Amino acid sequence: MKRRAFCVLAAAGTASAAALEPGTLAPDIALPQANLPIGRLSDLRGRVVYLDFWASWCGPCRLSFPWMARLQANHQARGLQVLALNLDERRADADAFLARTPAAFGVAFDASGEGAKRFGVKGMPSSALIDANGRLLWQHRGFRLDEAPELERRIVEALPRQ
Repeated sequence: MKRRAFCVLAAAGTASAAALEPGTLAPDIALPQANLPIGRLSDLRGRVVYLDFWASWCGPCRLSFPWMARLQANHQARGLQVLALNLDERRADADAFLARTPAAFGVAFDASGEGAKRFGVKGMPSSALIDANGRLLWQHRGFRLDEAPELERRIVEALPRQ
């Protein structure tokens, strides 16, 4: 229950955060304990970034992880980097989730929820697409398998032409 309360409060605390407008520079958030050789979001400039905010208790996150792994595998050669930022208060909860639902893409851990606050996240999962210049293209809340083709179409549209 404490984990859920943390994430709900973290999301509720963003109500006062200014909405991010498409075309604005994405917040340069810290990416603690990332499994990629990066420390901040700006370290990924030059790549299109699909940034996903998730938590271990999030049901739709279990569905989105396999889809994000396919997304990464299918489009990384064109410059896509999928990055999932975990917001669990306890790292052990995130690790247990990852043991059941492996992530074949970048993962970082932000127990403080600061990254989610800066992006104005209001629910789990939430995602943002950031272009190669660091500008926010769009944000999306939730995940349903029937939405996946449209999300992927929009992501592919943002990638450089081959």
